[in-house]
Amino acid sequence: MPNFTSSFKSPTESAGLLIARIILGVVLIAHGWQKFNEWTIAGTTEAFTGMGVPAAGIAAPIAASVELVGGILILIGLVTRIAAALVALQMVGAGIWGGHFGSGIFIDGNGWELVMVMAAVAVILLAAGPGQYAADNFIFQNREADATTPVAA
Repeated sequence: MPNFTSSFKSPTESAGLLIARIILGVVLIAHGWQKFNEWTIAGTTEAFTGMGVPAAGIAAPIAASVELVGGILILIGLVTRIAAALVALQMVGAGIWGGHFGSGIFIDGNGWELVMVMAAVAVILLAAGPGQYAADNFIFQNREADATTPVAA
C-alpha cells in the first residue's frame, strides 16, 4: 500500500504544510469552480482552443476536475500525495500547452508565475506529505494500526 501519511513532523513543520495545503487548496478550488460555473466547460474549452491546448474538449473538464477535486483533497489532506502529483503535472502542462512559458513571468501578461508557484507547492506536498494535521493521517494510520494489531484466537 502506498504511503499516504507523513512521517511524523514537528508541530511547526506540520503547521507550515497545513498553511500550504489551505492556500493551495483554496486557490485550486476557486479556479476549478470558475471553470465549471463561471466560464462553464464549454467556455473553458473555447478558451483552451484559443490558447492552442491540444484536445481542448478533453483537457477542459479534466483541468476543471483536477483543480476542484484536487483542491478539496489537498485542503483536507486526503490522498494528498496523489492529488498533489496530479496538480503538479497539470500546472506544468498549463505552462507548456497553455502558453504561459512563452509569455514571460508575470501573470498579468499570461506568464508562468502562478502555475509554477502552484506546481512548486504541489511538489513540496508530494515530497513531504500532508503533515500531521491531515485526514490521511487519521484514516491511513488507523488502518495500519488495525492491520498490525494481533487478533485474539
